[in-house]
Amino acid sequence: MSAEPAPVTRASVVIGDDGVARCGWAANDAEYRRYHDEEWGRPLHDEQRLFEKLCLEGFQAGLSWITILRRRPAFRTAFAGFDVDAVAAFTEADVERLLGDERIIRHRGKITAAIDNARTTLALDGSLAELIWGFAPTPRPAPLRDLAEVPAITPESTALSKALRARGYKFVGPTTMYALMQSSGLVNDHVTGCHLAPV
Repeated sequence: MSAEPAPVTRASVVIGDDGVARCGWAANDAEYRRYHDEEWGRPLHDEQRLFEKLCLEGFQAGLSWITILRRRPAFRTAFAGFDVDAVAAFTEADVERLLGDERIIRHRGKITAAIDNARTTLALDGSLAELIWGFAPTPRPAPLRDLAEVPAITPESTALSKALRARGYKFVGPTTMYALMQSSGLVNDHVTGCHLAPV
């Protein structure tokens, strides 16, 4: 009787053909490399870009993030650059237009959630950036050593999810909100050995 094969694991850090050490998930795709190097883990406070990431993280639910990244230019065109005022003004005709746009993720619930989330953002007492950054955790004392240590949910992402849902936001579960925290730099999950790991 043969032994079960060992599970395949992804290396936590990979040296690219450019000689740069990166988190293993960014090793083999040019768009992932760019995203890893230029966005992921970098603090983002711009209101419009945070709204965009909130929407795109919602669209990503159940899909791979690379699918969203590759379609992001089309999403920006379809959603008026994620201008909150413009998206909040979308009508049912816009929903039908978006459902017919093969360049984006055509999911009625996610499309209407993005529109509703824009309207909810306009109704906030303060800014979306202030709300999101109010849940930023204390920085870790040392970088994570391994990709296996990167959490999917944290107490802060759970609290952020709860706060957003209480205000009427949709597609903002704790896992989705932790991904938002990573992509917007509320946390820096670059692992030890990556050229962007915190020091």
